[in-house]
Amino acid sequence: MDKKKKTRVTGLIPQKTIERKILLIRGKKVMLDKDLAELYGVATRNLNKAVNRNMERFPDDFMLQLNNDEFENLMFHFGTSRWGGTRKLPRVFTEHGILMLSSVLRSKRATQVNIAIMRVFVKLKEMIITHKDLMYKLAELERKIEKHDKEICTIFEAIRQLMETPEIEPKIIQGFNPRKP
Repeated sequence: MDKKKKTRVTGLIPQKTIERKILLIRGKKVMLDKDLAELYGVATRNLNKAVNRNMERFPDDFMLQLNNDEFENLMFHFGTSRWGGTRKLPRVFTEHGILMLSSVLRSKRATQVNIAIMRVFVKLKEMIITHKDLMYKLAELERKIEKHDKEICTIFEAIRQLMETPEIEPKIIQGFNPRKP
């Protein structure tokens, strides 16, 4: 039975679906209120009503309200001229804000969706850490190669100097020469 539960929770929403809904806005990884509402299986207005009733749980670093420029840029990004009758600028939630949503939306589905979303955020962090480690190792390798390149160039220069044929100047012999009459 535990195995079925685990499969149901992880199989609820494909990981790629969640990954595609994570956006980078103001330098933060966020998800739109409408995308979260869709994942939770509630209307966007109901999600926002629940948030409005619990505003003290959503400080500025948990939830952001998009401005007009960001919203227009978002519509341009998705290639749409309208956003399905949106009257208010959308909200976006950071990882912490999404986690806080699980305390505001108390359904089983909301809990399962939050678990799936948190797993995606953890995976993204692990990928970033792995990427940083790889970049560090690559930079270290480049430094070593650069040092070796300089040493190899010095060796080649020394070999070239040894290979150069010195110009032989005619020697002037001074002194007694028995062949001259």
